[in-house]
Amino acid sequence: MRTQRLGAVLAAALTLSTAACGASEPTPEAAPATAPAGPVKLTYWTWAPNMDKIVKVWNEAHPDIQVTVSKQAGGDDAAAKFLTATKAGNPPDLVQAEYQHLPSFIAADAVADLKAETEPVKGEFGEGVWGLVTLGTDAVYAIPQDSGPMMLFYRKDLFDKYGIEVPKTWQEYGEAARTVRKKDPKVYLGTFSSKDPGAFTGLAQQAGAQWWSISGESWKVNVADEPTRKVAAFWDGLVKEGAIDDMPYFTPEWNKALNDGKLLTWPSAVWAPGVLSSNAPKAEGKWAVAPLPQWNAGENYSGFWGGSSVAVASKSPHRAAATQFATWLNTDPAALDLLVKEAAIYPAAAKAQAALGTAPEYFASQPDFWQQAATVSAGARGFTFGPNVSVTYNAFKDGFDKALQNGTPFADAVQGMQDATVADMRKSGFQIAS
Repeated sequence: MRTQRLGAVLAAALTLSTAACGASEPTPEAAPATAPAGPVKLTYWTWAPNMDKIVKVWNEAHPDIQVTVSKQAGGDDAAAKFLTATKAGNPPDLVQAEYQHLPSFIAADAVADLKAETEPVKGEFGEGVWGLVTLGTDAVYAIPQDSGPMMLFYRKDLFDKYGIEVPKTWQEYGEAARTVRKKDPKVYLGTFSSKDPGAFTGLAQQAGAQWWSISGESWKVNVADEPTRKVAAFWDGLVKEGAIDDMPYFTPEWNKALNDGKLLTWPSAVWAPGVLSSNAPKAEGKWAVAPLPQWNAGENYSGFWGGSSVAVASKSPHRAAATQFATWLNTDPAALDLLVKEAAIYPAAAKAQAALGTAPEYFASQPDFWQQAATVSAGARGFTFGPNVSVTYNAFKDGFDKALQNGTPFADAVQGMQDATVADMRKSGFQIAS
Protein backbone atom coordinates (compact mmCIF):
# COMPACT_ATOMS: atom_id res chain seq x y z
CA MET A 1 0.00 0.00 0.00
CA ARG A 2 1.18 3.49 -0.81
CA THR A 3 -1.43 5.44 1.12
CA GLN A 4 1.29 7.21 3.06
CA ARG A 5 2.45 8.92 -0.15
CA LEU A 6 -0.75 10.96 -0.13
CA GLY A 7 0.29 12.52 3.19
CA ALA A 8 1.78 15.84 2.23
CA VAL A 9 -0.86 16.36 -0.45
CA LEU A 10 -3.89 15.98 1.76
CA ALA A 11 -2.37 17.47 4.88
CA ALA A 12 -1.13 20.61 3.16
CA ALA A 13 -3.60 21.20 0.35
CA LEU A 14 -6.91 19.63 1.25
CA THR A 15 -9.72 20.38 3.63
CA LEU A 16 -13.10 18.82 4.02
CA SER A 17 -15.91 21.24 3.45
CA THR A 18 -16.53 22.09 7.09
CA ALA A 19 -19.78 23.83 6.22
CA ALA A 20 -21.04 20.68 4.53
CA CYS A 21 -19.94 18.49 7.41
CA GLY A 22 -21.47 20.82 9.95
CA ALA A 23 -24.76 20.83 8.11
CA SER A 24 -24.97 17.06 7.76
CA GLU A 25 -26.56 14.82 10.31
CA PRO A 26 -24.06 12.81 12.39
CA THR A 27 -23.73 9.26 11.20
CA PRO A 28 -25.41 6.92 13.68
CA GLU A 29 -22.90 4.71 15.40
CA ALA A 30 -23.61 1.03 15.11
CA ALA A 31 -25.47 -0.04 18.21
CA PRO A 32 -23.34 -2.36 20.32
CA ALA A 33 -24.76 -5.79 21.03
CA THR A 34 -24.41 -5.10 24.74
CA ALA A 35 -23.46 -1.90 26.52
CA PRO A 36 -19.93 -1.99 27.90
CA ALA A 37 -19.90 -2.51 31.67
CA GLY A 38 -17.70 0.20 33.12
CA PRO A 39 -14.60 1.71 31.54
CA VAL A 40 -13.25 -0.32 28.62
CA LYS A 41 -9.65 -0.09 27.41
CA LEU A 42 -8.96 -0.89 23.77
CA THR A 43 -5.71 -1.21 21.83
CA TYR A 44 -5.59 -0.21 18.16
CA TRP A 45 -2.71 -1.25 15.88
CA THR A 46 -2.27 1.21 13.01
CA TRP A 47 0.43 2.76 10.84
CA ALA A 48 -1.60 5.81 9.79
CA PRO A 49 0.18 9.03 10.85
CA ASN A 50 -1.16 11.15 13.70
CA MET A 51 -3.79 8.60 14.64
CA ASP A 52 -3.12 9.38 18.30
CA LYS A 53 -4.47 12.91 17.71
CA ILE A 54 -7.67 11.52 16.25
CA VAL A 55 -8.07 8.96 19.01
CA LYS A 56 -7.64 11.72 21.59
CA VAL A 57 -10.84 13.33 20.28
CA TRP A 58 -12.69 10.04 20.72
CA ASN A 59 -11.30 9.45 24.21
CA GLU A 60 -12.35 12.91 25.40
CA ALA A 61 -15.92 12.27 24.26
CA HIS A 62 -16.11 8.64 25.41
CA PRO A 63 -14.67 8.29 28.92
CA ASP A 64 -16.10 4.76 29.22
CA ILE A 65 -14.30 3.50 26.07
CA GLN A 66 -10.66 4.52 26.00
CA VAL A 67 -8.50 3.66 22.98
CA THR A 68 -4.70 3.41 22.98
CA VAL A 69 -2.84 3.63 19.66
CA SER A 70 0.06 1.26 19.05
CA LYS A 71 2.01 2.42 15.99
CA GLN A 72 3.00 -0.33 13.57
CA ALA A 73 5.28 -0.45 10.54
CA GLY A 74 2.54 -1.53 8.13
CA GLY A 75 2.73 -3.88 5.16
CA ASP A 76 3.40 -7.61 5.27
CA ASP A 77 5.30 -7.38 8.57
CA ALA A 78 2.32 -5.83 10.35
CA ALA A 79 0.00 -8.53 9.00
CA ALA A 80 2.34 -11.30 10.14
CA LYS A 81 2.69 -9.70 13.56
CA PHE A 82 -1.08 -9.57 14.00
CA LEU A 83 -1.46 -13.23 13.06
CA THR A 84 1.31 -14.18 15.48
CA ALA A 85 -0.33 -12.20 18.28
CA THR A 86 -3.66 -13.86 17.54
CA LYS A 87 -2.13 -17.32 17.67
CA ALA A 88 -0.49 -16.43 20.99
CA GLY A 89 -3.83 -15.26 22.36
CA ASN A 90 -2.97 -11.58 22.85
CA PRO A 91 -4.03 -9.64 19.74
CA PRO A 92 -5.00 -5.96 19.84
CA ASP A 93 -8.71 -5.21 19.95
CA LEU A 94 -8.54 -3.39 16.62
CA VAL A 95 -6.15 -3.58 13.69
CA GLN A 96 -5.67 -1.59 10.52
CA ALA A 97 -5.89 -4.21 7.79
CA GLU A 98 -4.92 -3.77 4.16
CA TYR A 99 -7.65 -5.21 1.95
CA GLN A 100 -5.38 -7.85 0.44
CA HIS A 101 -4.36 -9.09 3.91
CA LEU A 102 -7.87 -9.34 5.31
CA PRO A 103 -8.54 -12.83 3.85
CA SER A 104 -5.52 -14.29 5.65
CA PHE A 105 -6.92 -12.86 8.88
CA ILE A 106 -10.28 -14.44 8.15
CA ALA A 107 -8.73 -17.80 7.30
CA ALA A 108 -7.00 -17.76 10.69
CA ASP A 109 -10.27 -16.83 12.48
CA ALA A 110 -8.46 -13.72 13.67
CA VAL A 111 -11.16 -11.11 12.95
CA ALA A 112 -14.81 -10.92 13.96
CA ASP A 113 -17.88 -10.87 11.70
CA LEU A 114 -19.38 -7.38 12.13
CA LYS A 115 -22.40 -7.79 9.86
CA ALA A 116 -25.06 -6.95 12.46
CA GLU A 117 -23.16 -4.01 13.92
CA THR A 118 -22.27 -2.45 10.55
CA GLU A 119 -25.63 -2.78 8.81
CA PRO A 120 -26.59 0.86 9.65
CA VAL A 121 -23.49 2.26 7.91
CA LYS A 122 -23.19 -0.06 4.90
CA GLY A 123 -24.68 2.62 2.67
CA GLU A 124 -21.85 5.02 3.55
CA PHE A 125 -19.53 3.13 1.19
CA GLY A 126 -19.47 2.32 -2.50
CA GLU A 127 -20.27 -1.21 -3.61
CA GLY A 128 -16.73 -1.85 -4.82
CA VAL A 129 -14.96 -0.92 -1.60
CA TRP A 130 -17.61 -2.66 0.55
CA GLY A 131 -16.95 -5.83 -1.40
CA LEU A 132 -13.34 -5.70 -0.25
CA VAL A 133 -14.40 -6.31 3.36
CA THR A 134 -17.04 -8.96 2.69
CA LEU A 135 -15.17 -11.39 0.40
CA GLY A 136 -18.30 -12.18 -1.54
CA THR A 137 -19.99 -13.65 1.52
CA ASP A 138 -22.77 -12.46 3.79
CA ALA A 139 -20.27 -11.67 6.55
CA VAL A 140 -18.57 -8.29 7.11
CA TYR A 141 -15.04 -8.53 8.44
CA ALA A 142 -13.98 -4.88 8.72
CA ILE A 143 -15.02 -1.30 8.11
CA PRO A 144 -13.38 0.40 5.09
CA GLN A 145 -11.06 3.26 6.03
CA ASP A 146 -9.20 4.43 2.93
CA SER A 147 -9.08 3.42 -0.70
CA GLY A 148 -6.94 3.84 -3.79
CA PRO A 149 -9.14 4.13 -6.90
CA MET A 150 -7.04 4.22 -10.04
CA MET A 151 -6.98 7.05 -12.60
CA LEU A 152 -4.85 8.08 -15.57
CA PHE A 153 -2.29 10.78 -14.75
CA TYR A 154 -0.90 12.47 -17.85
CA ARG A 155 1.27 15.40 -19.03
CA LYS A 156 -1.31 17.74 -20.51
CA ASP A 157 1.27 20.11 -21.99
CA LEU A 158 3.06 17.29 -23.83
CA PHE A 159 -0.20 15.76 -25.03
CA ASP A 160 -0.85 19.13 -26.65
CA LYS A 161 2.69 19.25 -28.05
CA TYR A 162 2.42 15.82 -29.70
CA GLY A 163 -1.17 16.37 -30.81
CA ILE A 164 -2.73 13.45 -28.95
CA GLU A 165 -6.06 13.29 -27.18
CA VAL A 166 -6.61 11.82 -23.74
CA PRO A 167 -7.37 8.15 -24.52
CA LYS A 168 -10.86 7.04 -23.55
CA THR A 169 -10.23 3.39 -24.39
CA TRP A 170 -7.18 1.16 -24.06
CA GLN A 171 -7.16 0.81 -27.84
CA GLU A 172 -6.78 4.58 -28.08
CA TYR A 173 -4.04 4.42 -25.45
CA GLY A 174 -2.08 1.99 -27.64
CA GLU A 175 -2.54 4.21 -30.70
CA ALA A 176 -1.39 7.24 -28.74
CA ALA A 177 1.68 5.32 -27.55
CA ARG A 178 2.66 4.58 -31.14
CA THR A 179 2.07 8.19 -32.20
CA VAL A 180 4.35 9.51 -29.46
CA ARG A 181 7.15 7.13 -30.42
CA LYS A 182 6.93 8.21 -34.07
CA LYS A 183 7.09 11.90 -33.17
CA ASP A 184 9.88 11.57 -30.60
CA PRO A 185 11.78 8.26 -30.23
CA LYS A 186 13.16 9.44 -26.89
CA VAL A 187 9.71 9.68 -25.32
CA TYR A 188 7.27 7.01 -24.16
CA LEU A 189 3.59 7.33 -23.39
CA GLY A 190 3.93 4.90 -20.50
CA THR A 191 5.75 1.94 -19.01
CA PHE A 192 4.95 -1.52 -17.69
CA SER A 193 6.33 -2.27 -14.24
CA SER A 194 7.11 -5.87 -13.33
CA LYS A 195 7.83 -4.82 -9.75
CA ASP A 196 4.36 -3.57 -8.80
CA PRO A 197 1.73 -6.31 -8.62
CA GLY A 198 -0.67 -3.90 -6.90
CA ALA A 199 -0.93 -1.79 -10.04
CA PHE A 200 -1.52 -4.84 -12.24
CA THR A 201 -4.13 -6.10 -9.78
CA GLY A 202 -6.05 -2.83 -10.04
CA LEU A 203 -5.99 -2.96 -13.84
CA ALA A 204 -7.23 -6.55 -13.74
CA GLN A 205 -10.05 -5.50 -11.40
CA GLN A 206 -11.03 -2.77 -13.84
CA ALA A 207 -11.27 -5.38 -16.60
CA GLY A 208 -13.60 -7.50 -14.47
CA ALA A 209 -11.18 -10.07 -13.05
CA GLN A 210 -12.22 -12.24 -10.10
CA TRP A 211 -9.10 -14.00 -8.87
CA TRP A 212 -10.61 -15.72 -5.87
CA SER A 213 -14.10 -16.66 -4.79
CA ILE A 214 -15.64 -18.82 -2.09
CA SER A 215 -17.90 -21.77 -2.85
CA GLY A 216 -19.24 -23.31 0.33
CA GLU A 217 -16.20 -24.54 2.25
CA SER A 218 -13.91 -24.32 -0.76
CA TRP A 219 -11.94 -21.63 -2.52
CA LYS A 220 -12.08 -21.11 -6.26
CA VAL A 221 -8.87 -19.73 -7.74
CA ASN A 222 -8.93 -18.12 -11.17
CA VAL A 223 -5.99 -15.73 -11.32
CA ALA A 224 -5.51 -16.59 -14.99
CA ASP A 225 -9.07 -15.64 -15.91
CA GLU A 226 -9.99 -14.07 -19.23
CA PRO A 227 -9.97 -10.42 -18.06
CA THR A 228 -6.50 -10.82 -16.52
CA ARG A 229 -5.13 -12.50 -19.62
CA LYS A 230 -6.60 -9.67 -21.71
CA VAL A 231 -4.81 -7.05 -19.59
CA ALA A 232 -1.54 -8.99 -19.75
CA ALA A 233 -1.78 -9.47 -23.53
CA PHE A 234 -2.43 -5.77 -24.08
CA TRP A 235 0.69 -4.65 -22.20
CA ASP A 236 2.71 -7.53 -23.65
CA GLY A 237 1.98 -6.34 -27.16
CA LEU A 238 2.91 -2.73 -26.43
CA VAL A 239 6.17 -3.70 -24.73
CA LYS A 240 7.25 -6.11 -27.47
CA GLU A 241 6.63 -3.61 -30.27
CA GLY A 242 8.49 -0.92 -28.34
CA ALA A 243 5.47 1.35 -28.04
CA ILE A 244 5.95 1.67 -24.28
CA ASP A 245 8.90 1.22 -21.93
CA ASP A 246 9.41 -1.50 -19.33
CA MET A 247 11.19 0.47 -16.59
CA PRO A 248 9.82 -0.27 -13.10
CA TYR A 249 7.99 2.35 -11.08
CA PHE A 250 9.64 4.14 -8.15
CA THR A 251 13.21 3.82 -9.46
CA PRO A 252 15.71 6.64 -10.12
CA GLU A 253 15.34 5.98 -13.86
CA TRP A 254 11.56 6.30 -13.64
CA ASN A 255 11.76 9.43 -11.52
CA LYS A 256 14.06 11.07 -14.04
CA ALA A 257 11.79 10.18 -16.96
CA LEU A 258 8.82 11.74 -15.18
CA ASN A 259 10.76 14.86 -14.26
CA ASP A 260 12.24 15.32 -17.73
CA GLY A 261 9.02 14.77 -19.66
CA LYS A 262 10.17 11.50 -21.21
CA LEU A 263 7.25 9.55 -19.72
CA LEU A 264 3.82 11.04 -20.38
CA THR A 265 1.34 8.92 -18.43
CA TRP A 266 1.04 6.89 -15.27
CA PRO A 267 -2.04 4.73 -14.59
CA SER A 268 -1.98 5.10 -10.82
CA ALA A 269 -4.12 5.66 -7.75
CA VAL A 270 -5.48 8.71 -5.99
CA TRP A 271 -2.32 9.00 -3.89
CA ALA A 272 -0.19 9.69 -7.00
CA PRO A 273 0.05 13.49 -6.50
CA GLY A 274 2.30 12.98 -3.49
CA VAL A 275 4.64 10.79 -5.54
CA LEU A 276 4.72 13.17 -8.48
CA SER A 277 5.37 16.23 -6.35
CA SER A 278 8.36 14.49 -4.75
CA ASN A 279 9.79 12.80 -7.81
CA ALA A 280 8.92 15.18 -10.62
CA PRO A 281 9.01 18.70 -9.09
CA LYS A 282 9.91 20.37 -12.40
CA ALA A 283 6.59 19.26 -13.88
CA GLU A 284 4.32 20.80 -11.24
CA GLY A 285 1.20 22.21 -12.82
CA LYS A 286 1.78 20.29 -16.05
CA TRP A 287 0.11 17.01 -15.07
CA ALA A 288 -3.63 16.39 -15.24
CA VAL A 289 -5.91 13.51 -14.32
CA ALA A 290 -8.62 11.64 -16.21
CA PRO A 291 -10.48 8.35 -15.78
CA LEU A 292 -8.61 5.21 -16.79
CA PRO A 293 -9.08 4.25 -20.43
CA GLN A 294 -11.91 1.71 -20.74
CA TRP A 295 -12.03 -1.66 -22.43
CA ASN A 296 -15.39 -0.76 -23.97
CA ALA A 297 -16.30 2.77 -25.00
CA GLY A 298 -18.81 4.42 -22.70
CA GLU A 299 -18.01 2.35 -19.61
CA ASN A 300 -16.82 3.89 -16.35
CA TYR A 301 -14.87 1.24 -14.45
CA SER A 302 -11.75 1.47 -12.36
CA GLY A 303 -9.85 -0.72 -9.91
CA PHE A 304 -8.06 -0.23 -6.62
CA TRP A 305 -4.35 0.11 -5.90
CA GLY A 306 -3.98 0.27 -2.13
CA GLY A 307 -6.30 0.95 0.75
CA SER A 308 -7.07 -0.44 4.18
CA SER A 309 -9.83 -1.15 6.68
CA VAL A 310 -10.29 -1.43 10.44
CA ALA A 311 -11.04 -4.90 11.77
CA VAL A 312 -11.97 -6.11 15.25
CA ALA A 313 -10.05 -9.06 16.63
CA SER A 314 -12.22 -12.14 17.11
CA LYS A 315 -10.56 -12.69 20.50
CA SER A 316 -11.21 -9.16 21.74
CA PRO A 317 -13.23 -9.27 24.97
CA HIS A 318 -14.70 -5.87 24.02
CA ARG A 319 -16.06 -6.46 20.54
CA ALA A 320 -19.06 -4.13 20.90
CA ALA A 321 -16.98 -1.21 22.13
CA ALA A 322 -14.30 -1.83 19.51
CA THR A 323 -16.88 -1.86 16.73
CA GLN A 324 -18.39 1.35 18.06
CA PHE A 325 -15.01 3.08 17.83
CA ALA A 326 -14.21 1.67 14.37
CA THR A 327 -17.59 2.85 13.09
CA TRP A 328 -17.11 6.35 14.48
CA LEU A 329 -13.60 6.56 13.05
CA ASN A 330 -14.69 5.80 9.50
CA THR A 331 -18.18 7.31 9.22
CA ASP A 332 -18.56 10.22 11.65
CA PRO A 333 -18.13 13.59 9.84
CA ALA A 334 -15.79 15.00 12.49
CA ALA A 335 -13.66 11.85 12.49
CA LEU A 336 -13.50 11.81 8.70
CA ASP A 337 -12.40 15.42 8.72
CA LEU A 338 -9.57 14.46 11.09
CA LEU A 339 -8.62 11.42 9.00
CA VAL A 340 -8.07 13.68 6.01
CA LYS A 341 -6.30 16.52 7.84
CA GLU A 342 -4.24 14.51 10.33
CA ALA A 343 -3.81 11.02 8.85
CA ALA A 344 -3.71 12.38 5.28
CA ILE A 345 -5.62 9.53 3.70
CA TYR A 346 -8.21 9.33 0.94
CA PRO A 347 -11.28 8.24 2.90
CA ALA A 348 -13.36 5.26 1.84
CA ALA A 349 -16.65 6.87 2.92
CA ALA A 350 -18.39 8.34 -0.12
CA LYS A 351 -19.61 11.48 1.66
CA ALA A 352 -16.07 12.31 2.77
CA GLN A 353 -14.77 11.90 -0.78
CA ALA A 354 -17.47 14.20 -2.11
CA ALA A 355 -16.61 16.85 0.49
CA LEU A 356 -12.93 17.14 -0.38
CA GLY A 357 -12.23 20.69 -1.48
CA THR A 358 -9.04 22.31 -2.76
CA ALA A 359 -7.12 20.30 -5.34
CA PRO A 360 -3.60 19.10 -4.51
CA GLU A 361 -1.11 21.93 -5.02
CA TYR A 362 0.68 19.90 -7.71
CA PHE A 363 -2.65 19.80 -9.61
CA ALA A 364 -3.68 23.40 -8.89
CA SER A 365 -4.56 23.88 -12.56
CA GLN A 366 -7.24 21.19 -12.25
CA PRO A 367 -9.65 22.43 -9.56
CA ASP A 368 -12.04 19.51 -10.09
CA PHE A 369 -9.36 16.96 -9.14
CA TRP A 370 -11.26 15.55 -6.14
CA GLN A 371 -14.60 15.62 -7.93
CA GLN A 372 -13.07 13.46 -10.64
CA ALA A 373 -11.60 11.17 -8.03
CA ALA A 374 -14.99 10.72 -6.36
CA THR A 375 -16.60 9.88 -9.70
CA VAL A 376 -13.90 7.35 -10.47
CA SER A 377 -14.18 5.85 -6.99
CA ALA A 378 -17.90 5.27 -7.48
CA GLY A 379 -17.12 3.11 -10.52
CA ALA A 380 -14.22 1.21 -9.01
CA ARG A 381 -14.67 -2.50 -8.62
CA GLY A 382 -12.53 -4.72 -6.47
CA PHE A 383 -12.56 -8.46 -6.02
CA THR A 384 -12.25 -11.07 -3.32
CA PHE A 385 -8.63 -11.48 -2.29
CA GLY A 386 -7.36 -14.91 -1.29
CA PRO A 387 -5.55 -16.00 1.86
CA ASN A 388 -2.08 -16.08 0.26
CA VAL A 389 -1.82 -12.84 -1.69
CA SER A 390 1.88 -12.51 -0.92
CA VAL A 391 2.54 -15.75 -2.84
CA THR A 392 0.54 -14.47 -5.81
CA TYR A 393 2.33 -11.12 -5.76
CA ASN A 394 5.78 -12.73 -5.54
CA ALA A 395 4.86 -14.98 -8.47
CA PHE A 396 3.88 -11.85 -10.42
CA LYS A 397 7.29 -10.26 -9.86
CA ASP A 398 9.19 -13.44 -10.66
CA GLY A 399 7.12 -14.29 -13.72
CA PHE A 400 6.97 -10.85 -15.30
CA ASP A 401 10.67 -10.21 -14.62
CA LYS A 402 11.48 -13.38 -16.57
CA ALA A 403 9.03 -12.47 -19.34
CA LEU A 404 10.71 -9.10 -19.83
CA GLN A 405 14.19 -10.59 -19.71
CA ASN A 406 13.50 -13.54 -22.01
CA GLY A 407 10.82 -12.08 -24.27
CA THR A 408 8.38 -14.82 -23.30
CA PRO A 409 4.61 -14.21 -23.32
CA PHE A 410 3.07 -12.34 -20.42
CA ALA A 411 0.39 -15.05 -20.51
CA ASP A 412 2.99 -17.49 -19.16
CA ALA A 413 3.62 -15.19 -16.21
CA VAL A 414 -0.10 -15.00 -15.45
CA GLN A 415 -0.38 -18.78 -15.57
CA GLY A 416 2.61 -18.97 -13.24
CA MET A 417 0.72 -16.77 -10.78
CA GLN A 418 -2.25 -19.13 -10.96
CA ASP A 419 -0.15 -22.27 -10.49
CA ALA A 420 1.90 -20.86 -7.60
CA THR A 421 -1.24 -19.64 -5.83
CA VAL A 422 -3.07 -22.97 -6.10
CA ALA A 423 -0.02 -25.01 -5.10
CA ASP A 424 0.57 -22.91 -2.00
CA MET A 425 -3.08 -23.05 -0.96
CA ARG A 426 -3.19 -26.82 -1.33
CA LYS A 427 0.03 -27.12 0.67
CA SER A 428 -1.47 -24.95 3.40
CA GLY A 429 -4.52 -27.20 3.64
CA PHE A 430 -7.13 -25.07 1.87
CA GLN A 431 -9.83 -26.91 -0.02
CA ILE A 432 -9.78 -25.90 -3.68
CA ALA A 433 -12.92 -26.25 -5.77
CA SER A 434 -12.39 -27.76 -9.19
